[in-house]
Amino acid sequence: MLPNILPGQPFPIGATFTPNGVNFSVFSKSCTGLELLLFDEPNSPQPSRVIQLHKKHNKTFYYWHILVSDIAAGQVYAYRADGLYAPDQGLRFDSSKVLLDPYARAVVGWDNYSREAASCFGKDNCAQALRAVVADDPKTYDWEGDLPLRIPYATTVIYELHIDGFTRHPSSGVSPEKRGKYAGLIEKIPYLQELGITAVELLPIHQFDPNDARPSHKNYWGYSTIGFFAPHSDYSSRSDRLDPINEFRDLVKALHRAGIEVILDVVFNHTAEGGEDGPTLSFKGLDNQAYYLLEPNQAEYSNYSGCGNTLKANHPMVMRMILDSLYYWVAEMHVDGFRFDLASVLSRSKLGQPFADSPVLWAIETDPVLAGTKVIAEAWDASGLYQVGKFVEGSDRFAEWNGPYRDDVRCFVKSDRGMVSRLAARIMGSPDIYLRPDYEPNHSINFITCHDGFTLNDLVSYNYKYEWH
Repeated sequence: MLPNILPGQPFPIGATFTPNGVNFSVFSKSCTGLELLLFDEPNSPQPSRVIQLHKKHNKTFYYWHILVSDIAAGQVYAYRADGLYAPDQGLRFDSSKVLLDPYARAVVGWDNYSREAASCFGKDNCAQALRAVVADDPKTYDWEGDLPLRIPYATTVIYELHIDGFTRHPSSGVSPEKRGKYAGLIEKIPYLQELGITAVELLPIHQFDPNDARPSHKNYWGYSTIGFFAPHSDYSSRSDRLDPINEFRDLVKALHRAGIEVILDVVFNHTAEGGEDGPTLSFKGLDNQAYYLLEPNQAEYSNYSGCGNTLKANHPMVMRMILDSLYYWVAEMHVDGFRFDLASVLSRSKLGQPFADSPVLWAIETDPVLAGTKVIAEAWDASGLYQVGKFVEGSDRFAEWNGPYRDDVRCFVKSDRGMVSRLAARIMGSPDIYLRPDYEPNHSINFITCHDGFTLNDLVSYNYKYEWH
């Protein structure tokens, strides 16, 4: 071993402070070699140090690990993984690609990032790759006594919003330097209190790839996650590489002081790496077979998400990552709940078939760390699986977006015939869906509009849809 380097430990996964330095651990069952790259700055074209990990000293089971004693919080790092490139076997290793840690707490390198460079097999993309940042010890943040609000479902009023869209326009009244930022939403808290809402449901704030879009377009909504532990950096009004973490914490603390819970829209059904022609950014280059559902030919991705790939949520390592992400946002970021986008994807087996006892969903259902949080399912996916009223059989934890409530209220408002009795059923708690021994009306999240489709104003103003470009 070199000076300042020790074998390290397999747990915790990710980059973690210890009394002896920073321990790095990453999962890869199938790679044959791994390098840890250390960069001086977020946009340094090349690493200042490259540390080779060895199977004999730095691998336990399928975890590669190493401890570096002479680095601190703020250290920029990434990986390279070597192995077989054989798409027909489900393997897509490319040692020319710099890979983001799936457990990254902060993501940098956006100034030079190229999605195209990450999509070209055999092309070194180091100067244009995303990197992770070693975070501070979470105990250094002063929560000032902040505690969960635990507002009952029966009195919960959820306000869905987009961090950027809600505060970007001058009419928002937000200070110019804070528009589109976490700090900008803090300035809107008095308005939210006037509305009488009890929770904000934030459209994705996990780090996403804005370039995962058609040419000349940007991914605005954020349903393109590349870091399930990192707050989206573009939403920070501050410039330091670790500032997004504490600025988000400041937002949560301020909302809690105002009596408002924070629910995150989380996207565990797919990632920003796309399909067969998509970039190798992280998961694909570390262990493609483990992270993604593949078609029987192994070369193609199953696409139950409609976004090019589908996370293999019930693989033991992917399930561990999902749970660890939820733990992190509850324990270290103090969020109050989660809305699971296309949640029915999480009920699919490694063969893509839905099964009643999904390990990941039951783990969420029964987990003591998550016991006090709200868990809300969008109980369908993009491939026809529809589970409203039967998401996780026997569950007393998961609430569901009630699609029939949305549809029936809309039909009633536009005076469709025969809707009075159906509207009454929806107002009475949808007994046709939820009147079962293990269900209650509180399992239903009633809504009329959401981020998909028209705003409420547009819904009652237009007869036909028109796509504005």
